Amino acid sequence: MTFAQPAATSSSLGPLCTEGLVKRFGDVTALNGITLNLNPGECLGLLGPNGAGKSTLIRTVVGRVIPDAGTVLVFGRPAGSGGARAALGWVPQELAIYPRLTCRENLQTFGRYHGLGRASLQSAVAHCLEWAALADRAGERVSNLSGGMKRRLNMAVGLIHEPRLMLMDEPTVGVDPQSRNRIFEMIETLHAKGMSIIYTTHYMEEAERLCDRIAIVDHGRIIAQGTKDELVRNAFASRSEVIAHFREPGVHVAVWVEKRGGRYVEGTGQFTLERPAEIATLIDAAAKAGHELMDVSLRKPNLESVFLHLTGRELRE
Repeated sequence: MTFAQPAATSSSLGPLCTEGLVKRFGDVTALNGITLNLNPGECLGLLGPNGAGKSTLIRTVVGRVIPDAGTVLVFGRPAGSGGARAALGWVPQELAIYPRLTCRENLQTFGRYHGLGRASLQSAVAHCLEWAALADRAGERVSNLSGGMKRRLNMAVGLIHEPRLMLMDEPTVGVDPQSRNRIFEMIETLHAKGMSIIYTTHYMEEAERLCDRIAIVDHGRIIAQGTKDELVRNAFASRSEVIAHFREPGVHVAVWVEKRGGRYVEGTGQFTLERPAEIATLIDAAAKAGHELMDVSLRKPNLESVFLHLTGRELRE
């Protein structure tokens, strides 16, 4: 089974094109003008905290949420249309499998939902069981599986109809590290075969490992997008990040940090400097202000630094 995508003649005919998406739920604006394009064969990460709008965006692409404004095209076809649904595979955050059926029965059931005939269904079920490393559990009732196995089956049912675009909404939620790594390997296998993927997460390490390009989402808006290196370069240029730990953190320290152009986060001061030699000046200024430093470290900015720089808060807040 391969997933190579034909070259698109325009962005609107690519795997996914959204333009100016807006969705409000009462007084809450879940999507606030999101415009996004996915390239063929690309894994695009939607990175942001819980409540940022990632899941609402995914459900809008699937056709489960109707936007108040804007458009969604899946390979040039409107979201919710028959053509768009056939091209999409969706792995929701919540488990969407039948606990009283076996792994094989779940895959057969979802395959029939998608209209697969007997021969193609048999082949697809075998492939998905192998991909999810569940071939030896094919006859096992889902209620008897571990949490990680259920997650893998949840992903497999989204692949049963051989979609051209996979939407994965935080598929590693609640799984142990070993299961998470297995899920990463499953996604990397799809990606290597040319599958186009949208992957939502609030874990930096997942975005860094799996995604070609990352869109940072906050309060229903895309506030930055690009490769990891592009995001860091655009936010910090050649500057370095300095983390300062104080002996007696508090409001007085926070005020001083902010006056020095830094950010105060969980008892630490975070600064960006053009040259490492400026650390000496920073330490001297802290001493003159009566703030004793316990530790000072220098590091290159990363995705976490970018998110904090753009939003003023930690990713998981």
